[in-house]
Amino acid sequence: QVQVAESGGGLVQAGGSLRLSCAASGRFFSSALMGWFRQAPGKEREFVASIRWPDGSTNYADIVKGRFTISTDNAKNSASLQMNDLKPEDTAIYYCGTGRTRVRYTYWGQGTQVTVSS
Repeated sequence: QVQVAESGGGLVQAGGSLRLSCAASGRFFSSALMGWFRQAPGKEREFVASIRWPDGSTNYADIVKGRFTISTDNAKNSASLQMNDLKPEDTAIYYCGTGRTRVRYTYWGQGTQVTVSS
């Protein structure tokens, strides 16, 4: 069983910053892909950013490029999302997903709320 835990959400004013963290754990589990998705009320879940091991390659949705940065933490199976210059439209529940391959998200966290006030 693989467990995925997110942390770091909260309430911030527009222009502010937040840092989300994600950690996956499980016996013999080694992540090859970790990413963040978000879902705002009444909208579909959308891709935000991803990172792949072992090369650390990253991808971003156009709407967050230049504002958000995904990175690996020192420990394997974990990653952080640094979010700067937050906008009210960034308000959503942010979900972390991970998987054993570089192309498929298999395991998901429960999500963490990010609210940006104007």
